[in-house]
Amino acid sequence: MSRRPVEWPTLAMLAGTYALWALATTWAAALWLPFGMALAMLAIAQHSSLSHEVLHGHPFRNRHLNEMLVFPCLGLFVPYGRFRDLHLAHHQDSLLTDPYDDPESNYMDPAVWSRLPRPLRAVLMFNNTLLGRMVVGPLVGQIMFMHADWRSIRAGDRGALAGWLWHVPAVIPVLIWVQYAAMPLWAYVVCAYGGLSILKIRTFLEHRAHERCSGRTVVIEDRGPLALMFLNNNYHVVHHMHPQEPWYRLPQVYARNRGHYLRRNDDYVYTNYAQIFRRYFLRAKDPVPHPHWTRD
Repeated sequence: MSRRPVEWPTLAMLAGTYALWALATTWAAALWLPFGMALAMLAIAQHSSLSHEVLHGHPFRNRHLNEMLVFPCLGLFVPYGRFRDLHLAHHQDSLLTDPYDDPESNYMDPAVWSRLPRPLRAVLMFNNTLLGRMVVGPLVGQIMFMHADWRSIRAGDRGALAGWLWHVPAVIPVLIWVQYAAMPLWAYVVCAYGGLSILKIRTFLEHRAHERCSGRTVVIEDRGPLALMFLNNNYHVVHHMHPQEPWYRLPQVYARNRGHYLRRNDDYVYTNYAQIFRRYFLRAKDPVPHPHWTRD
């Protein structure tokens, strides 16, 4: 299906997200701080979902114009340039869940796992429950992400360094806004963490260890508020097969050939996010060490 020059639903979502964020940090925060914080968390999570659309070439055909739309880093912690480069590397499906070559894998090499101290193993096992992923997941992910990027920068990776340098001007306007808004800075930092926590619901089981790379990517047949928050990325196998499709078309693309996608991903499917909460809120879906990993 050919793309339109301008994807108006994405632009409308961007405008609504920035409006909600401004309202949350000013009027809502002044009215009742917890109310403003709740709205800010939703806006920050939505902005991240829109940043994901942008790195896949939406809503315009011009990359620089797209990236200008999400330049302010509402979420504070993750540089857009690093998110873009690592996520596009993650889209090499043959490497999905690889503990070394998939930048978004939550699995570890069993040999590395066996050498970890018991307290750290306990934290990582808790992180493999949905509750843990939401509570400690943002911190665990941030530490691992920054550690990996620091090693890359020390090894001479100019792309990683540039991503962090561009992060500075992306964060400054957000901090200036918060300085003069009704929401205190400490509260906004909590909101940024909360936005990441919401996003962890989406990423919790997007991929599983499977012998076939085509069987590693999930479908969650949800059309509720979380699906909108995640811009239908719950139809994740469709997104991986057709990353050029904008978010608002993914449900229709899936519905036209549901059987094909479920055969492809070996029926890795859930009915909705409520089902996932019931099953995995307090129970780990996966082991931390990759169950199919072998060393040469």
